[in-house]
Amino acid sequence: MSATAADRAVRIREVELFFLPVEMRVPLKFGNQVLESVTCARARVRVENASGESRNGWGETPLSVGWVWPAAIDYELRHEAMKEFTIRVAEAFAAFEERGHALEIGHAFIEGQLEELREAFNADRPEAEHLPHLAALVCFSLFDIAAHDAFGKIHDCPTYATYGPEFLSRDLSHYLEPAAGADHVDFSGKYPADFLAENAPKKLPVWHLVGGLDPICLDDLTGDEPDDDYPVLLRDWIRRDGLNCLKIKLRGNDRDWDYDRLVAIGQIAEEEEVDWLTTDFNCTVTDPDYVNGILDQLKDDFPSCYQRILYVEQPFPYDLKANRIDVHSVSARKPLFMDESAHDWKYVRMGRELGWTGVALKTCKTQTGALLSLCWAKAHGMTLMVQDLTNPMLAQVPHFLLAAHAETIMGVESNGMQFYPDASLPEQEVHPGLYRRQQGILDGSTLSDQGFGYRVSEIDRELPEAVASCSK
Repeated sequence: MSATAADRAVRIREVELFFLPVEMRVPLKFGNQVLESVTCARARVRVENASGESRNGWGETPLSVGWVWPAAIDYELRHEAMKEFTIRVAEAFAAFEERGHALEIGHAFIEGQLEELREAFNADRPEAEHLPHLAALVCFSLFDIAAHDAFGKIHDCPTYATYGPEFLSRDLSHYLEPAAGADHVDFSGKYPADFLAENAPKKLPVWHLVGGLDPICLDDLTGDEPDDDYPVLLRDWIRRDGLNCLKIKLRGNDRDWDYDRLVAIGQIAEEEEVDWLTTDFNCTVTDPDYVNGILDQLKDDFPSCYQRILYVEQPFPYDLKANRIDVHSVSARKPLFMDESAHDWKYVRMGRELGWTGVALKTCKTQTGALLSLCWAKAHGMTLMVQDLTNPMLAQVPHFLLAAHAETIMGVESNGMQFYPDASLPEQEVHPGLYRRQQGILDGSTLSDQGFGYRVSEIDRELPEAVASCSK
């Protein structure tokens, strides 16, 4: 008799948490926050099946404070709060009793216990210091990713081979609802596997991030740039890595600076034969006319630069409920992608109603959530991208695999090699194509066919002492 999804169910048995501090090679600007370091949270999660067999899975996420928690309060206060909350999540996840596929376990935890943990965490804190929902998702994401990795391993197959009815006991109608009026969408009898690439590519075009502080010409140099073996100027990055896709960080509150920045980088792109650009306004725009005006002027004055813009990323504030801005006028000009606002498929649904046409997925918002948002978006004809959180070390692998299986509009963003390349040297020894961009691509052909394919036992990395170690 063949095994059923119930037979393949697992439960969480043990959770271990590590904090890995990483220093930036050059500063990275998020909105009004300049980052010079980050803590990467790494988890080992052991799952067990009904026969008592167990496997370890690994997950990792940078606790990117400036991205998940833009606020006027002290950076270090937010940083320590995220670390403390991640420890609490580790303890709660280790005690979680749900059985099933990692996606079923992750969904149950997100929908129930995670928000309860966040509310309890915020209860004794001043309102200005309340941990946001997006930050809570990031703090859980490493454990969720690790559970998905372990689920693939315990079944001796790639994690992405487990997203069909043979392994999942419920179809997508249990998790997702169609948009109002979308009579053509029916999630009954559908599974994530139905929305994933059947033959995911091993190689993907890669996007380079042009940060707001990045020098793009000799006049931008201050003399404080690092003196090492890595490029500094944009042209040197393009030539060394064969780049063909540039993501441009803008301010969103300084029209002249944003326009001049786009023109300058567009000129470099034309001279260096870079085909694609995208714009990231850092969630600071409150009026669509700001974006429309820049795009329209660019179209008139520099049409080749305008044509290179493949899509526009999240110009508007994080909180979609509090900022219900009609963005149809922007998406009429260029595809408009949700990022920080797309916490889950329900927010994607809300965004679609307001005129957003695409979704930028991120594994740091959980593997479970990314898959469900992917399915909802594809079913409703929305375009997908997978954006980076400056993922180093193990965090790079599920990030790459999500893009490979999502059939994105154009490859994947990856900028860890810009901002802390040496952080991933042990992983690069095993997977050179994932941590060094060559001829404009990332190459994941070295990944194994077990779980996410990290090959952790071959990576020469000594972990610090665990900050949490919990088991049933």
